[in-house]
Amino acid sequence: MRPRGSIDSFGSILSGLAKRLGLESRLFELRLQHQWRELIGDSIAAHTWPDQIRFKKLHLTVRNSVWLQQLTFLKPTLLAKLHEQGGAALISDISFRVGEIPHHDRPHGDPAGPIPAPAVTEDALTEASALAAAVQDPDLRNRLTQLMAESFSRDGRR
Repeated sequence: MRPRGSIDSFGSILSGLAKRLGLESRLFELRLQHQWRELIGDSIAAHTWPDQIRFKKLHLTVRNSVWLQQLTFLKPTLLAKLHEQGGAALISDISFRVGEIPHHDRPHGDPAGPIPAPAVTEDALTEASALAAAVQDPDLRNRLTQLMAESFSRDGRR
């Protein structure tokens, strides 16, 4: 139990909210996509893409079958790198599939491109607004509401 009158950090509040809403995996997935080249290295990142995390399994898209075979041997090393980045509780396995890799010709630090926002349903927006109502900063509350509503709509929850 924390001492009376202590203040939680903003990061711990957001972390707790993400955990309660089941968004931890999705946030880690987006972090991987945004920082993939820095996390995994240029040579592997040029031929792979972290597509999604589902049921603690990272689904990695690989440029061709030659890279798929090579990465099969590097799987324990890749898992260790991801666990170092805080993914130990979120990723327990990696699956590989051959597919189209997004362009990596952007300079370092540039986002991997916009993620298309799903059509937000009214129910998702209502639930997200209720959950974010306690946030005092109006800009932050609005952005958090939008993100949660998009997530709920994408997952088909509402």
